[in-house]
Amino acid sequence: MSEGGQRPVEDEDVDRDGIDVATTDRRLLKGARSRQTILRHAVDVASLEGLAGLSLGRLAGDLRISKSGVQTLFGTKENLQTATVAYARQLFDEAVVRPAESAPRGAPRLRALIESWIEYAAAPLFPGGCFWAANLADFDSRPGRVRDDLFRCQRDWRALLAGELRHASASGGIAALDADLTAFQLDAVLIAANTALRLGAEEAEGVVSKVRRVAEGFLTPPG
Repeated sequence: MSEGGQRPVEDEDVDRDGIDVATTDRRLLKGARSRQTILRHAVDVASLEGLAGLSLGRLAGDLRISKSGVQTLFGTKENLQTATVAYARQLFDEAVVRPAESAPRGAPRLRALIESWIEYAAAPLFPGGCFWAANLADFDSRPGRVRDDLFRCQRDWRALLAGELRHASASGGIAALDADLTAFQLDAVLIAANTALRLGAEEAEGVVSKVRRVAEGFLTPPG
């Protein structure tokens, strides 16, 4: 230890250009944590008020941090919005998609995905319910990066459902069906269920039951 109790800078703490690596790493870590804190609040706000309600100043005020600090991390409102969509997708995948991956492919995994989605919307993961239901309609006629990112997430979700339906049908677990059409119908039912859940908690049990019944209707064995 040096005088004053501070650890001297070791050779391994400095790269060949003379940059203090330890200090740089701490700054990067602090920046990553700040970014995650801001994005967690952003997805919550967007689930309630929509992505259009996000702004650098709004988040800075809510979190009691400087607007310049938020701007340093995101630059523009559009960058903030697209980062928020990406973070919402990450949280959705962790809550809905990943838990279902332990179930066998086909009908069992589709059921697991539906159950994870029900928990995601009923708990809910975001205070405004389903992030996509809260934002897709606002951007369907607004060309740009935010719209593209939102609809890419929706297409990926439907493709995931369709893939499991195809696997179930090809393996003989369920009767033959149009996987893309069925995935579209299932997604529509889930969006409707999200709306119903937001309108009244007392109806939650009935809504969840209807979602399961619709899903099982598509998963009937062949013949």
